[in-house]
Amino acid sequence: MSCSDEWQCVRRGKGAARREKAARSEKPATPEAADASDRERDKRRITEAVNDLRCEDFWLEWRDVLSGCLTEFAGDGSIGKVVGEGECLLDCVCYGLGNFSSCVSARYQLAMLLLLLDALQLPVGRCSMYDPVFTGSECEILRELGFTVLTENEEGKRAVCRPTLFYLMHCGKALYNNLLWRNWSPRVLPKVAVIGNSFLGIQERMLQRELARDYSFLSDIINVCEETRLPSSQRFLDVFNDTALIRFPSDKIHKLQESVWTDPPEPQYQHCQDLEIIQKERA
Repeated sequence: MSCSDEWQCVRRGKGAARREKAARSEKPATPEAADASDRERDKRRITEAVNDLRCEDFWLEWRDVLSGCLTEFAGDGSIGKVVGEGECLLDCVCYGLGNFSSCVSARYQLAMLLLLLDALQLPVGRCSMYDPVFTGSECEILRELGFTVLTENEEGKRAVCRPTLFYLMHCGKALYNNLLWRNWSPRVLPKVAVIGNSFLGIQERMLQRELARDYSFLSDIINVCEETRLPSSQRFLDVFNDTALIRFPSDKIHKLQESVWTDPPEPQYQHCQDLEIIQKERA
């Protein structure tokens, strides 16, 4: 507490006593009003983080690299181009962001996502968000920002039918593995793009036999996916380190043996003591 905030003992006059009594009689702020005030504060902090990142040189590199790569991925000159009855060419899903109201790293990762959606001209409403740790207030903030907030823990097992960008910053290996399993087909995987932990980095940090045993889909795809490393600055090293854009081009994944694609078993993770993701409650 600063010196100016220290309490001082003073004599109270009659006027002060009357003011204190009046203050006590005032109706206290409702919980709803307090929640709304907290949400406005958190939204201001998000805006500040967006403006902060916009001034960073590495954001300009992200913008240029991702705009080029994802325009090619979406298969059109403009990702956000409206075709038909307002249908966009690219979907976006964000899992595992964390508590951005209290965690600075999560807040900057959300700010980066907002910058990317704007740069790609992709409507915020096309981006679905989920993290089982989101508070009710955080879900409301995301809705106010325009995001679609999912209500079910999909554990990353989302099937795609059109080009979809998954924003999975610093997520657990099981989440990547589940996503790969759910879309495990040489026809479907090329429609998936991931911004998240470098798969090559994961491979370097694990014993190959454990990677193949516990995360078999991740292990199988690492050598045939296409990674584009995304830079960071020293200031944001803990927030955006080891991040890459990962794609699965048809010409590369077809190098895998045909038997690899046959009847892929759903991951079970019996040998994983620390799964790094929150699984949904089983009935």
